[in-house]
Amino acid sequence: MGLFSLVAPLNFYVIYATEIVVLGKAILSKHNDEKTSWYVVTLMRRLPPLNALRMFEASARKGSFVAAGDELAVTASAVSHQIRTLEEYLGVSLFSRSKRKVELTPPGEQYLVSVRHALDEIEMATHRLSASKESNVVRISVAPNFLIRWLMPRISRFREIYPDIELQISASLGLLDFNETNTDMAVYYGNGEWDDIEVYFLQRVRLVPVCSPKLLEGDYPLLVPSDLRYHTLIYVSTRKWEWDSWLQLAEAEFVTPQNSLQLSSGQLTTAAAQENLGVALADPTLTSREISSGNLVVPFDIPLDTRKAFYLVYQKYRPLTSGMKAFKEWIISEMQATDAYGVEKKESP
Repeated sequence: MGLFSLVAPLNFYVIYATEIVVLGKAILSKHNDEKTSWYVVTLMRRLPPLNALRMFEASARKGSFVAAGDELAVTASAVSHQIRTLEEYLGVSLFSRSKRKVELTPPGEQYLVSVRHALDEIEMATHRLSASKESNVVRISVAPNFLIRWLMPRISRFREIYPDIELQISASLGLLDFNETNTDMAVYYGNGEWDDIEVYFLQRVRLVPVCSPKLLEGDYPLLVPSDLRYHTLIYVSTRKWEWDSWLQLAEAEFVTPQNSLQLSSGQLTTAAAQENLGVALADPTLTSREISSGNLVVPFDIPLDTRKAFYLVYQKYRPLTSGMKAFKEWIISEMQATDAYGVEKKESP
């Protein structure tokens, strides 16, 4: 009688893999007439250590054992040792080594494709498992200005609708590597052209001049755009083009103001304008509270389209947890419910 004929009646399940080794031999146990003879077969995958694969992938991506060690919080010698062990296990050289960098050999390049795919699959499986355990926790990263001026004043609304969902919010500038962080979602400012992430449009960013109402009571009231020549223009240091573009759009009779003040962020320029230090360009959506309260005024309702917008993003192909889905639907709805000045739109009768 064949092996499978003996095994099948006892409901053994044999798992096939691409590379397996038989570690146990078939054992035939003979018993009395009331018991059945059967085989026990032990199968095991032939795989190298996962830690060595992680170091191999990091070294290939960084082009350096030192950089890979920094990322994985181990020494370069530890990385080198693991790579050498992996090469001995495979029987091929994965890297060609020099004093300053390492480069993949042709076999190493071929191996890297499969290793990355396998690690991605493990990561996605881990995300899915973690998501099922923490479906009501959403970790969100946003720019400080957006966080303070738009999101924080509206958090109470979200909690009223979704009292069982916990938001863990952090402030962050720049782009995230979702493979290297536990952040679930983020709000980006830009043109929407980012690789390897899901991108959802929230709202276009338009800029208008804002200033303290006290500025209008001085010797040089702002009656026409050209009157800005007598005032300090407050710039975001990395976006000086914004004022130049706005002055051109408004057909002002000057290009360079008599005085200027440069600050590192939009949050700071708006605060400076509120302190009567000059005139800043700001997104009225983010300054709606100050405008509504009268702490800031818009002397000229001439919006400059920056051709950029706010976007909600998260890792590509990642399944949404119930908490992530709720936050996504809520923030899109909130953005659509307000006009360019952050004022809630009135429903048509």
